[in-house]
Amino acid sequence: MAQHSHERVLEALRNESEAALQERAEAVEPPPTLAEAASRPASAAFDLIAEVKLRSPAAGRLADNHDAAAALPARALSYAAGGAAAVSVLTEPSRFDGSLQHLADVAAALKPAGVPAMRKDFLVSPYQLLEARAAGAGGVLLIAAMLDDAVLAELLALARSLGLFVLLEAFDAEELTRCGRLLDSASHGTVLVGLNSRDLRTLEVDAGRFAALKDGFPGGVVRVAESGVGDAADAAEVATMGYHCALVGSALMTSNDPQQTVQQMLHAGREAAALRGAT
Repeated sequence: MAQHSHERVLEALRNESEAALQERAEAVEPPPTLAEAASRPASAAFDLIAEVKLRSPAAGRLADNHDAAAALPARALSYAAGGAAAVSVLTEPSRFDGSLQHLADVAAALKPAGVPAMRKDFLVSPYQLLEARAAGAGGVLLIAAMLDDAVLAELLALARSLGLFVLLEAFDAEELTRCGRLLDSASHGTVLVGLNSRDLRTLEVDAGRFAALKDGFPGGVVRVAESGVGDAADAAEVATMGYHCALVGSALMTSNDPQQTVQQMLHAGREAAALRGAT
């Protein structure tokens, strides 16, 4: 996936130089900011980043009708109406049927609601952060396993200069430690650290990883549980462990009432977070 991502950057550069893209990105109006869980009282801190995607390598096709892409903005708006803090948009084309146009469409739909869109992809280059900003995104996902420290530091600095929040994704204790080394006090509030319970190489989910690694996060960051959160009970469980947010995709894409599902997850997560804070 990383190799394919590099190839996509080279192809895009043939159509638009990085300088031209940067000029276009800087001309776009600022996106909505992320009202992350850290801005709330610690006892009630729990949020959702809700995801739109057409396909998942693990779950297969998630939207069957031929107008599925056109329906993504409406689904994103239902997430926002349910209280989602941000909407993640898959832009990877080969395994997720995503595109930058999906990101642009969702970001435009969400802007009046004051909810940012986040580009979720296998990002490897500064060019791709500029693409995200030009499409109206307010945030990006960066996967620690794919990037060395120098590249991660470069992308984190660029994201900050572009006004993008970052969800920095780790898979194990070593990567959580790496994330901590790369962050400084200025990162707090703009960089969230996520733990993905799905191994991207095997696609297997190990929900026990959330409990096993909950104490391995850098201090002072918003902690995000990624993958394996499928219902309100799961949201309550990770909130009880001290996670401030969950990234939820397939469960919402297959929900017949995504707004209600978001509301139920948030209610359960916030109740559990409040109880945890009171004990």
